[in-house]
Amino acid sequence: MKAAVYRTYGPPEVVTCEDIPAPVLRPEDSKRMLIRVHAASMNPFDVLYRSGFLPIRFDQGWFRPKAPVLGIDVAGTVLAAGPEVTRFKVGDAVYGGCFGAHAEVVRAGEGALAPLPQGLSYEEAAALPTVALTALQGLRDLAGLRPGQTVLVNGAAGGVGHMAVQIAKALGAEVTAVCSGPNLGWVQALGADHVIDYTRDDFTRAGKRYDVIYDAVGKRAYLESTRALKPNGVIVLENPLKVRSQLLQLGWSALRGDNRAKMHLANANANDLAAISNLCETGQLRPVIDKVYPLDHTSDAHRHVERGHTKGKVVIGVQA
Repeated sequence: MKAAVYRTYGPPEVVTCEDIPAPVLRPEDSKRMLIRVHAASMNPFDVLYRSGFLPIRFDQGWFRPKAPVLGIDVAGTVLAAGPEVTRFKVGDAVYGGCFGAHAEVVRAGEGALAPLPQGLSYEEAAALPTVALTALQGLRDLAGLRPGQTVLVNGAAGGVGHMAVQIAKALGAEVTAVCSGPNLGWVQALGADHVIDYTRDDFTRAGKRYDVIYDAVGKRAYLESTRALKPNGVIVLENPLKVRSQLLQLGWSALRGDNRAKMHLANANANDLAAISNLCETGQLRPVIDKVYPLDHTSDAHRHVERGHTKGKVVIGVQA
């Protein structure tokens, strides 16, 4: 099979399209399936792994990656299923989370997949899992968002951010979206009640306070953001590793008894994927796709995401 492979850490050019052996179902894979990949997506996760981000090397390999195929979002059809798989059969269209999705075939666990949402293409479905689950779990579970509360989404035009705007509206919140001027229109069309152009206005100094600040990009210092937070509010930080001082600020604040900041990693599970599918099928959630790259141009997709100004999601088209 063809796959986008990286054998060493480095710039986007280390990712090349190669023929490698396809995965097979092993005896221990009784609850796993083989998926024929129609589309996958790019995430900052892939960029961090490919570039050899220092904390990742402790697990992935110090000098070279143990797993040479990236990709954690998949949409495709079931090729084969282990004997204990009960929810799917060969030929079913599915989407969800797995490792190694930038390839023509991937092995995935039944519990991290769901039926393809009705009305969505494979490319649209592949754009959903990580970003939609991150936003849903961050807003619903970490922030405990309730109807009528006010939410500010920083980085509202990005992959996680544009999901957070829509999910916050679906949960009944009043949403303020922060992004650059060229993105204000389409982000507001997603359902944002208010928009702020961060190149002209600083939400931390505007005087308004919010029940929840959802920082989808981790580019604002925590101590700055607290100026715009209500006394009992919550800040959800989805990417604090992008700002080196962020963790130090969080540690200092925690020592002072300030525990308003929450962080997490998305957990792909069938129940939450079903909730995402329901939001899509009822018209409350739709992924925005910035660009679709073919599998043999995955290095270009890395380069695009690495620049940090994607409009929604970048998708890898694998097989028609």
